[in-house]
Amino acid sequence: MFDGLKDKLSNFREDAEEVAEENAEAIEDDEQAAAEAEAVADGEPVEAQAGAAAGDGADAAAGDVADAEAASADPDSADDEPDEESSGGFMSKASSLARGRVIIEEDDLEGPLRELEFALLESDVEMSVAEAILDQIREDLVGEEKKFTKSTGSLVESALRDALLSVIDVDGFDFEDAIANTEKPVTVVFTGVNGVGKTTTIAKLGKRLEDQGYSVVLANGDTYRAGANEQLQEHADNLDMKLISHEQGGDPTAVVYDAVEYAKANDIDVVLGDTAGRLHTSSDLMQQLEKLDRVVDPDYTIFVDEAVAGQDAVNRASEFDDAAAIDGTILTMADADSQGGAAISVSHVTGKPILFLGTGQGYDDIQPFDPDALVDDLLAD
Repeated sequence: MFDGLKDKLSNFREDAEEVAEENAEAIEDDEQAAAEAEAVADGEPVEAQAGAAAGDGADAAAGDVADAEAASADPDSADDEPDEESSGGFMSKASSLARGRVIIEEDDLEGPLRELEFALLESDVEMSVAEAILDQIREDLVGEEKKFTKSTGSLVESALRDALLSVIDVDGFDFEDAIANTEKPVTVVFTGVNGVGKTTTIAKLGKRLEDQGYSVVLANGDTYRAGANEQLQEHADNLDMKLISHEQGGDPTAVVYDAVEYAKANDIDVVLGDTAGRLHTSSDLMQQLEKLDRVVDPDYTIFVDEAVAGQDAVNRASEFDDAAAIDGTILTMADADSQGGAAISVSHVTGKPILFLGTGQGYDDIQPFDPDALVDDLLAD
């Protein structure tokens, strides 16, 4: 799952780690030269160092220290400006490694970040989401001294992890906690476009809830599509669940309303209501959603789309949220998606969480969406 995106993130990590390693090596060289300079100034013998470059660094550093001592001994030089190169850049970098730190400049990361941006866009990550990820990485890595206690690789991985979580892990609700804590019956309505697995997803969630001890009734509010009743009835029969349905062409609000009344009369915990697939531009169908919200007042409205739809899924989620506010998203076919753009982008764009991922055709092939677990998988070696 999301193997293509995983490979692209791995490439960025390697490039950024190389930059961090190069900076750490430069700081280490400066620290070594500074130590030799202090030894010379104190009159201590300095052991021969391998490589002419190290010797040149020591000679230069010794000159800097000697000049600093001469200046302190000469009262007339007390007001002289300090040498910025030696006292600022040189000595600052020299002490950085001793404190277990490394400095990465923005120019150092320009190439790796540019490649990461291209990689994210190629993986169908929405533009504003890609920009947010890059901005977070810059904030974490650039400018200030950064600790690295184990390796520069852990520094880069931590920054990338924080950046991904900042766009994936939005404030929201845990669906199963919500079911447990909401007054019964809990009414959940599902929306989305045609052909994305919405009806099968409803059946999967119905089974998952029954496995957890809840009673469930299904409602077929898709009264426009020929065969919709038969499709959901087949799922209901397979799972031994009650289905409330009306004739094709009936009022979908009336169907869901009847299901809620049935649940109240029979002590059913959860009503799962299907609706007709629609585009946000289908004004008559969007008006039906508005009527359903007004009359039934469902506790939660869930948007369903395919993970493999990439940016199309992200755009549709945003449009549905604008037209009829959603509480969260379920992405189907996640097991067939190598790009991961929708999983990375949907929550950031809508401000609503991804609740579940569909991972196959079986009734048990649905898993709660865990941002931390997703990032762990994306960054795993």
